[in-house]
Amino acid sequence: MARVPSAVLNTLHRLPRVLRAPGRRRRSPRPATVTLALTPQPRPWTRAAGLVAVVVLGAWLGLLVVGNVRVPVGPMDTTMTLRPSVTGGTKINISPLGDLQLASHTAPVRLDVNVDQLDPERSQALVDHPERLSGLQDEVTEDITRGTADLAVRSCVAVVTGATALGLLVYRRPRRALAAGGLALGLLAASGGTAYSTWNPDSVLEPKFSGLLSSAPSLVGDARSIVTEFDVYQKELARLVTNVTKLYDATSTLPAYQPDPTTLRVLHVSDIHLNPASWKIIASLVEQYRVDVIVDSGDTMDHGTAAENGFLDSVEDLGAPYVWVRGNHDSLVTQRYLEGLKNVHVLDDGRAKTIAGLRFAGIGDPQFTPDRSNRTGAEQSQELAGARLASALRDQRTAGTPVDVAVVHEPSAAREVDGTVPLVLAGHIHHEQTEVMRYGTRLRVEGSTGGSGLRAIEGKYPDPIETSILYFDRDTRRLQAWDSIELGGLGLTTAEVSRHLPEENQPGAGTSPSPSSDASGTPSATASTPSP
Repeated sequence: MARVPSAVLNTLHRLPRVLRAPGRRRRSPRPATVTLALTPQPRPWTRAAGLVAVVVLGAWLGLLVVGNVRVPVGPMDTTMTLRPSVTGGTKINISPLGDLQLASHTAPVRLDVNVDQLDPERSQALVDHPERLSGLQDEVTEDITRGTADLAVRSCVAVVTGATALGLLVYRRPRRALAAGGLALGLLAASGGTAYSTWNPDSVLEPKFSGLLSSAPSLVGDARSIVTEFDVYQKELARLVTNVTKLYDATSTLPAYQPDPTTLRVLHVSDIHLNPASWKIIASLVEQYRVDVIVDSGDTMDHGTAAENGFLDSVEDLGAPYVWVRGNHDSLVTQRYLEGLKNVHVLDDGRAKTIAGLRFAGIGDPQFTPDRSNRTGAEQSQELAGARLASALRDQRTAGTPVDVAVVHEPSAAREVDGTVPLVLAGHIHHEQTEVMRYGTRLRVEGSTGGSGLRAIEGKYPDPIETSILYFDRDTRRLQAWDSIELGGLGLTTAEVSRHLPEENQPGAGTSPSPSSDASGTPSATASTPSP
C-alpha cells in the first residue's frame, strides 16, 4: 500500500462527519474502497514496454539456440543464421581468410553465412570432372535459395517459441505468453517486410572486407553488370562462392605432407613486427597442420616498448607451445612480459629446453636497435653471441643431452654454431633462405611472417608474408621435409606452398650430412650442397 500524506488522512477522517450533516445523509464509503483507490496501478505504457522487452529478449534467445541451418552450398558446408542487428546487412565469413559484409538491407536482423569447410568428396568430384564447374553456379544458386527458405521457417519457429517460453516464465499466464509469441511473429514479419523493401542487390558492388580478405577483393568477381532483381543478386552471390571454392580447391591440390604419429611438426615464424593479422594466420596454420610447437626467431615487436606488450597476449591462444628468442626490435621489457605468459618458452644464454619432444637452445640478439641504426661493432657482437651459444651446445652434447634445434635472430650469429647442432633457425633479413653450412649444420632463415609490418608500405612492392612448416622424425629428431608458405603482401592476392626435401631424403641420396667433430671438438668438414 502506498504511503498516504497526513493531510489526505485528516480529510478522510473528517469525511464521515460531513456526510452525516442534516439534509445530506449519504452512505459512508467502505474503507476497502478507499484503500484500493490509494494503491498505485502500473501505467499502460509501462506494461507495454515490459511486454516488448520480453518479446525481444525471448526472440533473440530463440534465434541463438535454434535459429540456424547447415546448408551444403556447392562443394562447401555452410551455416546460415539470422542475428539481431541495428543496421542489418549480410556477413559472409570465409574462414580462415576473413569475412566480407554487404549492405544488402536495412532491418533489425542480419544474415550471417559461415563457410565452415570444403567437403573433400564434393571438391574431389570437381577436380576429377572439371566440366561440372560450368553448372556449379546454378547449383550454388539453388542451394542458397533452399537454405534461405529453410532458415526463414526455422527462424519463425525459434522466435515464436523463445518469446512464448519467456513470456510464460515471466507472466505465468498462458494468455500473456501467447500474446508475446504472436507479437514476436509480427515483429519478425515486419522485419522481413522491411528487409524486402530495402533490399539492395547493388551492395555486392561495394563489399567491405576484413581479415585476409581485405587484400583479396577479387574474390567477389566481376559484378559490374548486376541489376536490381533478386535472382541476379543470388547469381552474384553464387559467383562469389564459386570463386572461393576455386581458391580452396587450388590450395587443396598443393603438395600436402600427411602427418602420422612418428612426425613432429614445427611452425617457424619470424619478424612479425606488430602485424595483428599474423596471429590469425598462425592460428589457422596450427589448426590445419596440427602443429606441435611454434618457433619465433625474433622481432615480434617494432620498438620494444611496454605499451606494445598487449599485442603479445594472443600468443596464449594460438593452440601450441610458443618458443621465442629476442630480436633486435625486442627489448628486455618484451622478454620479461613473454616469460610471464602461459605456454611461452623464452630461450636465452644457451639454456636448453625440451618442448614437444625436441630439445631447443637459443640466445637473444645482443643488439637492441628499434631505430634500425647500425652501431659500431654490431657484427662482432653477433659473432660473440653465436660463439657463446656454440659453447653451450657443445656442453650439452658432452653431457649426453644434445640439442636438436638452435634458434637465434640474425644469420651472422647462426653461422657460429656450424658443426654443433643439426639445424639452426634465424630471421632478421625478411626473406627465406636455406643452406647447409661448411660443417654440416643446416641454416634455415625465415622471411617476415608480418610482411615487414607497417614498413610494407614504404617500398614500391609490398613484402610477402612468409612462414614454414618443418617436419621432424619423432625418433631421430632430424628434419625430414619442410613446406615454405608465402602469402602475397599488402594489395596482393597470391598464395603459394612449396615442398622441400633435404638432400639426404631425396631419391637416390647417399649418407645424410650431419655435424661431426673430431676428438678435440673441432668440426670436420662434410660435403654438402645448398638445398633449394
